[in-house]
Amino acid sequence: MSLELSPEVKYGLNFFHPAMMWILLALSLYATYLGLQVQRTRNAQGEEKKELIKGKYTIKHHQIGSILLALMVAGSIGGMAVTYINNGKLFVGPHLLAGLGMTGLIAFSASLSPFMQKGANWARATHIVLNFGILGLFIWQAFSGVEIVLRILTKA
Repeated sequence: MSLELSPEVKYGLNFFHPAMMWILLALSLYATYLGLQVQRTRNAQGEEKKELIKGKYTIKHHQIGSILLALMVAGSIGGMAVTYINNGKLFVGPHLLAGLGMTGLIAFSASLSPFMQKGANWARATHIVLNFGILGLFIWQAFSGVEIVLRILTKA
């Protein structure tokens, strides 16, 4: 059984992955803000700490991080699937390799959660470094992805 899609559907699929990734990039920036607020709350004292705790930054950061993990993995697989459906192959290059690297890094970063919840500072520091690395790669990915989308648009 083969999957036959109309040319219009195949063409439209090209834009789902980029749109989803730009939304995830914005969500990643929000998660970064929340993470910085978690750190700020952890280091605050007295009234400032009481006020920051009301923001529930830890809970929000954890929830957004979980959503990011799930959608980034799904988006990576989806982007590769669409490329394969439309071209019969994957294009092994910097965009694909960086995306796969980001997917692995976000899984590793999320796996540090139980250690951070037990107060392991090494896990917290590693989580922060990994996430800033992912964010840097993600920004680069966004712009290299725009180049790919422009190539698709000029072929149409």
